[in-house]
Amino acid sequence: MVVEWGARLGDVVDMLPKPERPYLAAYVNNSIKELDYMIYKPVSVRFIDETDFEGARVYQRTLFFTIQKAVHDIFPDKKFRIPYSVSRGFYGEIEGLDHVTAEDVERIKARVADLIRQDIPIVRRKVSTDEAREMYRRLEYDDKVSLLDTRPRLYVTLYSLADIVGYFYGALAPSTAFLKVYDLKPYYKGIFIAIPKRTAPEELEPMIHQDKMFDIFKEYNEWGDVMGVQNIGLLNKRILAGEASDLIKVAEAFHEKKLASIANALYDANIQRGARLVLISGPSSSGKTTFAKRLGIQMRILGLNPVLISLDDYFLDRDKTPRDESGDYDYETIDALDLAAFNDHLERLFAGESVEIPRYDFISGKRQWHETPLKLDDRSMLVVEGIHGLNPRLTEKVPDCYKFKIYVSAFTTVMMDDMNRIPTTDSRLLRRIVRDNWSRGSDAAATLKRWNSVRLGEDKYIFPYQENADVMFNSSLFYELPVLRNYVEPLLYEVPNTLPEYGEARRLLKFLDNFLKVPSNEIPPTSILREFIGGSSFKY
Repeated sequence: MVVEWGARLGDVVDMLPKPERPYLAAYVNNSIKELDYMIYKPVSVRFIDETDFEGARVYQRTLFFTIQKAVHDIFPDKKFRIPYSVSRGFYGEIEGLDHVTAEDVERIKARVADLIRQDIPIVRRKVSTDEAREMYRRLEYDDKVSLLDTRPRLYVTLYSLADIVGYFYGALAPSTAFLKVYDLKPYYKGIFIAIPKRTAPEELEPMIHQDKMFDIFKEYNEWGDVMGVQNIGLLNKRILAGEASDLIKVAEAFHEKKLASIANALYDANIQRGARLVLISGPSSSGKTTFAKRLGIQMRILGLNPVLISLDDYFLDRDKTPRDESGDYDYETIDALDLAAFNDHLERLFAGESVEIPRYDFISGKRQWHETPLKLDDRSMLVVEGIHGLNPRLTEKVPDCYKFKIYVSAFTTVMMDDMNRIPTTDSRLLRRIVRDNWSRGSDAAATLKRWNSVRLGEDKYIFPYQENADVMFNSSLFYELPVLRNYVEPLLYEVPNTLPEYGEARRLLKFLDNFLKVPSNEIPPTSILREFIGGSSFKY
């Protein structure tokens, strides 16, 4: 297609057949751009809607900005923040209100609908850092001021929606009118923000109560408040003050305290109801393996004998592995495991028999066998780690009273600022890029290419069962992103702009640039982060 010099992407959209769903943004030479982007040279363009992973983010950011404007109009002296995602949506709070009432939510909801009807443009512009800082100070956005103070730049990209301004590390839709499907409901002391399904954006994601996960977020947010690292700006200030060493020590001590608490709960379950099977689940790169090993140490302190098994060793031989819709081997589905053999081994182990346990060789795709058979004694608890640990199908023959279930994930608690949470998926993705590179020889582009498939598998096979857990463990560390930046930046810079993964690599680089770097030399060898950056004292 030939367009005039200086044409905007939005003008190009008007020249195309009307799409099934409105385009929200576009990839230009594999880099995400807003629809006001102007074309001055030959480029390749791929328009996206909310069914694309990045398109869904564009929609969500636009919705959050519109809600922020509605809250500002109704409560001009209050600030709105979105600290985390939960229950298939997002949780928002209004600072200064101890409790957001149902009436408050209805007023905000009505105002959001009114803003959408007005089709208010969202205007992007570059301003000097001094001008941005002054705007933020006038609006009392201390979170954004602290970020500018610690990561100074000559210019900052701001977004305006009528009389409010904001910063987002990603594209937004051209106006409020692009918002079609959403809902707001009272939730705990704040607001639940329901979003469209990515695969069926005409429908809302169902609200699934996740009380245990919500409690984990609250606990770690409280710790963030205590540590004074609620957002990146405050974290950077601690680093600039030479306090990175203290942050590492306290964060690791907090993990150890939580591990000891879980071990105590395990011990009680063993004594009170005869629990002997510990099931550990969690999404990719959540640190399940290191968690299991560190938990085993705490169990030994209490006189228990942890016996570790990885579900990966029960993969079917590759030629028997199910395939996904694309014809590739589907290692995410529970049917990729030899469930019959696994349950037979459980039954025999708990009967006191000696059992030969398999070991899966990922190179040959064939099952091998451990040299030493496994046998449990009176103090033994079998610790099983794998993504399907909480799926009832895995251990359907074992009575629930004999199980103790744990869910592990990296629930990011440090925010970029009040309106920009750090997605848990981003933290895990950065971990995986680093680990895949040094442990499997995979470059960043290869990991990025697989990531969407991994996330789809998590949605289907892991997240539906997370609330089945007896306890949850947050494997994130306050200091980890400043450390990961040292390792992952060079890998992301290697992604060429000829690949579709280039846009995601650039987004992550832009995000990481907000963090000051912290060296890894003081991270203990037993840290969960060592599973990803190397240098662990555990054998994997």
